[in-house]
Amino acid sequence: MKKRYLMYIAQNYSYAILRPLQHAILAQGGEVRWFLEGNEVNPAFLAPDEQVLATIGDVKAWQPDAVFVPGNVVPSFVPGIKVGVFHGFNAGKLNRRGREDHFEIRGCFDLYCTQGPDTTERFEQLAAEHGFFRVAQTGWPALDPLFTPEPNNPYLAPADPRPTVLMCSTFSRNLTCAPILFEKIKQLSQTGKWRWLIQFHPKMDQDIVDKYKSLAGEHLQFVETDNVIPLLQAADVMLCDTSSVLLMFLLQRKPVVTFCNQSPGEYLLDVTEVDAVEAALTEALQRPEALMAEIERYCQLIHPYSDGASSERVLQATNAMIADGRAGLKSKPLNLLRQFKMRKKLGYWKW
Repeated sequence: MKKRYLMYIAQNYSYAILRPLQHAILAQGGEVRWFLEGNEVNPAFLAPDEQVLATIGDVKAWQPDAVFVPGNVVPSFVPGIKVGVFHGFNAGKLNRRGREDHFEIRGCFDLYCTQGPDTTERFEQLAAEHGFFRVAQTGWPALDPLFTPEPNNPYLAPADPRPTVLMCSTFSRNLTCAPILFEKIKQLSQTGKWRWLIQFHPKMDQDIVDKYKSLAGEHLQFVETDNVIPLLQAADVMLCDTSSVLLMFLLQRKPVVTFCNQSPGEYLLDVTEVDAVEAALTEALQRPEALMAEIERYCQLIHPYSDGASSERVLQATNAMIADGRAGLKSKPLNLLRQFKMRKKLGYWKW
């Protein structure tokens, strides 16, 4: 009997995270359905051949064997093994409790598929501490296409010899560099020295988005997309803050300049003054030997896989848990308040 896998998403960027996994599932003869939670995910991004389950009732009737979730939470009343595949890397962001949000255990998942040794070790410690989930180091499905050249990349400009700078920024008000750097980006883009691509987190404040859109012209392109990988492949250097997308860029062995990064490391060129941005970008484009060695070391730590087969590893770990069930694990927390809020949000009150 074919196994059934549900893609449970709440943000547009989740499409690109889960599609490589969908490809692996279909290649193995499995079935895939999508469930779109809330109004921040746009159904227009669905491909014509992707099938949606419109309600939780439809999901329960379909009875998935496993549920893949790039977000932080998933309702306990959805059937199937709950698999956390993450919506990004650990960028060192702290939540309101002062803890690293990447490692916050919310009691929703049966299996975490981690990206590399640095997060695997911590999640294995948490698994031993809590006892109600398993951990498998698989790599991140979203990166499988990163290691395959995009033949029709719309962001490449082969006839333009200038270096390409990709600016990305998180939406968090205390972390985003976008409003602070606007005038500097405006000035640098007007010189025409570099070609600029600008892409922000989908939750970015609309006023900031509109300001950057106003800069669009022959030297700068503002991009709104659910798939950042072609952008990452097209750029020579990234300008960022504390967004986890910078780690995806680094995995191409390309340098990143950050502005007031919350957890700066030797693998980044971090600056804290607006006037230092241009010099840092110039240095990064020269790819200094010491910096590139630090980038290589860090890449081996966060995501040692460049074979484009992380989806297959996630699927293998998931199928193993489907076969074994939750044998040997404690019961997950009831999370009564969270589950009530999710029932209210989804309008589902059946038991």
